[in-house]
Amino acid sequence: MNNTSKYDGIILDIDGTIWNTTGIVAMAWNRAINISGMDARKVNAQDLQKEFGKTMDVIAEDLWPNLNKEQRDILMANCCTEETISLNENTLDITYPGVVDTIKKLSLETNFFVVSNCQDGYIQLMMKKTGLEECIKDWECFGRTGKGKAENIMMLVQRNQLTSPAYVGDIQGDCDACRQAGVPFIWASYGFGEVKSYIAKLNSFSDLEEVIEVPPEFSDGV
Repeated sequence: MNNTSKYDGIILDIDGTIWNTTGIVAMAWNRAINISGMDARKVNAQDLQKEFGKTMDVIAEDLWPNLNKEQRDILMANCCTEETISLNENTLDITYPGVVDTIKKLSLETNFFVVSNCQDGYIQLMMKKTGLEECIKDWECFGRTGKGKAENIMMLVQRNQLTSPAYVGDIQGDCDACRQAGVPFIWASYGFGEVKSYIAKLNSFSDLEEVIEVPPEFSDGV
């Protein structure tokens, strides 16, 4: 590696990019559904892989259209509570291969950020569980701003005065948000979805090292 990145910031998605929590989260949400006593269908990991990446209110509407908004809001809040408990207690490594080591290595030369459509607290939990707190410079999410991914990407880019960032995500919604935000999209193809367009494809997260590297002929005037 040339210790030079063609980007001044790499913004990361979480679910389907950094880790896969869907098995753990499905059990936690079903526990919340049982406790609620509401007429809400149970979920499985496959359901959540289709939904993760959307904002929490849209996920609730997709999963439980028979409930009114107040009921969905209450149930989703309870699901998030149970989810946090389960993820805090989890001792299994649910990160994708190479993610943590690659971020720790590249963060010595590259600034990393996170933007997700998750609830507030989820990014902080991910950083704590993966040991990446010192590697992530800033983050933003739907749960904190009430805004979608494109707006949060633009907000983070402006806040950190980034001039050439790129975003790493795994679904078409990530790609669409990047197009709206004017940020190049790198596809984590090992994740949850298929994507129509991208500037680079990661078969494994460790491929990011090569993707962001400036070719020798363009670095240091060589």
